[in-house]
Amino acid sequence: MSFNFRIPKIDKTNLEFSISAGQNLFVLGANGSGKSSLMHHFFSAYPDKCRRISAHRQTWFSSSSITLSPEQKRNTETSIKGSDHSPQSRWKDDYSAHRASIAIYDLIDAENIRARSIASAVDAKQIETALARSKVDAPIKVINELLKLSNIPIEISVLKNENVVASRNGGTHYSVAELSDGERNALLIAANVLTVEPGTLVLIDEPERHLHRSITSPLLCQLFAKRPDCTFIISTHDVSLALDSFVSNTLLIRDCRYENSSVSGWDTDLLSSNSTEIDDEIKRDILGSRRSILFVEGTDRSLDQQLYRIIFPNVSIIPKNSCKVVEQSVTGVRETDDLHWVNAFGIIDNDNRPSTEIESLKAKGIFALSSHSVESVYYHPEIQSRLAVRQISVIGGKAEQLIADAKAALITAISQHIQRLCERVAERAIRESFFRQIPSKDGISKGTPISINFDIKEIVDDEKSKLNDFIKKSDISSIIARYPIRETPALKDIAIKLGFQNREQYENAVRKMLLEDKDCVEFVRSIFGSLFSEISK
Repeated sequence: MSFNFRIPKIDKTNLEFSISAGQNLFVLGANGSGKSSLMHHFFSAYPDKCRRISAHRQTWFSSSSITLSPEQKRNTETSIKGSDHSPQSRWKDDYSAHRASIAIYDLIDAENIRARSIASAVDAKQIETALARSKVDAPIKVINELLKLSNIPIEISVLKNENVVASRNGGTHYSVAELSDGERNALLIAANVLTVEPGTLVLIDEPERHLHRSITSPLLCQLFAKRPDCTFIISTHDVSLALDSFVSNTLLIRDCRYENSSVSGWDTDLLSSNSTEIDDEIKRDILGSRRSILFVEGTDRSLDQQLYRIIFPNVSIIPKNSCKVVEQSVTGVRETDDLHWVNAFGIIDNDNRPSTEIESLKAKGIFALSSHSVESVYYHPEIQSRLAVRQISVIGGKAEQLIADAKAALITAISQHIQRLCERVAERAIRESFFRQIPSKDGISKGTPISINFDIKEIVDDEKSKLNDFIKKSDISSIIARYPIRETPALKDIAIKLGFQNREQYENAVRKMLLEDKDCVEFVRSIFGSLFSEISK
């Protein structure tokens, strides 16, 4: 059986899709994005074929045995279904304890039905039938296997008077009412899933709320495997859950729009499980991200990410250690048809790339900095000048003098490292040139011999001539843009001359200025050419 859904979107279009038995859908989004309303939307589409498991709310057992008569159970289920129809059910549940009692009832009832089925076959002398039925594991046996595989060291059993108890590591029995929140929720989820009718649409709300990551994923994956005759929709904040499940689609929820007190549309996209052409690492980057993604060099703690979050608001900034990984990530997303809704770009260091390569990369959504590295943005002469003006209101003096002192400090520091800086630039240039000349697969198949030669001394001497000329002219813009000055004391000296104690304090001040000065932000954006306008489309 398939379940067909239509989700109204904020842009007045509809997202339509189907989920069949044996398939799963993860609804992924932040708090306030409309996940609960969407789960209610799913329930309302198939109320008679749906079981809702509110794993994120506080649950408890009023008793570890059956406290309901069959008639009371039927009446309670009818009341719960009526309550679940109400829009209030997305934030209010008056039947938490009742749901737990019904789960215990169904668990014990399933055990009894299995036992009676085997007994009736034996009574009828149908021994082969009885043996076949006995090979179908009882729900509690399955639950115990799942708990063990999910790193939960408890075992569930039914004693006399249909009392459900637990034991830890083979120890003394105790009531399931005494289980921890996580253990109790694991039991309730498993009991609900294993006892629903075939063809049921099972909705699970935020299973990670009371369960540790090491438990949630294996528990759900095992339950999915045990019930291929059901369809599951799981609301969650945990990106990893969607990646751990092999046969699953992911619905990304970013926002919703209300009319009166009801949601009228969602900002949502569907990531299909068929997206096999992108690896799990890139999927992890996409899940939970905004529509626009900017892959940058560095790590979570690097200067790159901190700056770009300010310059490119409403964009997910995702650090990738090297320029090569940035290029691969952008290309991987852009070439995947299933990710047409993701607006992917990249920023990489210039590394003195030739203009033809820079233009080629730009056509692919990858922008090379016009300067050597991100430090060239932080310590750009214009940024220094603007920061000096702000500094004099704190430390006094004249901004012009601070700027002149900073320039002099830069020239002095650079002059002591000319040979090394030029060798570093030459090294990068030679390395990039070498890799560009490596033959492609087609070139190798043709067998054409190639020869790669570099006059290293000439390259370094030419670079030294350029740097000496920049120093002579006090052209700090060119020096900062072209050379890895972060490998010298220059940046620390600039920060001190501008009235800061160290680089960290200076760089924090730059980010603070960008947060407060719109004109300064616009200037920095201009350094990146057309990237801001393109990523904002």
